[in-house]
Amino acid sequence: MYIKKYPVSLLIIATVIYLSFFRPPQTELSEIPNLDKLVHFCMYFGLSGMLWLEFLRAHRRDSTPIWHAWAGGCCCPILFSGCIELLQAYCTDYRGGDWMDFAANTAGALLASLTAYYIVRPRMKRKQG
Repeated sequence: MYIKKYPVSLLIIATVIYLSFFRPPQTELSEIPNLDKLVHFCMYFGLSGMLWLEFLRAHRRDSTPIWHAWAGGCCCPILFSGCIELLQAYCTDYRGGDWMDFAANTAGALLASLTAYYIVRPRMKRKQG
């Protein structure tokens, strides 16, 4: 059921897991300050945004409460990112859990959720009605 309703979101989740645990090569990009925070923000903005889009698309004709979207599109990505950071800290020797990474993940999920709720959702309702 989830594969049918959320295919792109599941692909993004798999990609985030891969990107969170592979050993990145050293490049000149590593020298740019806080580039990794921007990457974290973008990963979770994309994950949360896609969860919202697929939720709104999959449930546009039924009466599923909007708090389900907030739980699945905002809270779950934030909790997921916290788990990933803890796993990086305690289960790898080449990655460390970083509170600023978690903050960037949270900011990405929150901004995507606010954008989806206040901008995308009203536009989808207008097109539907």
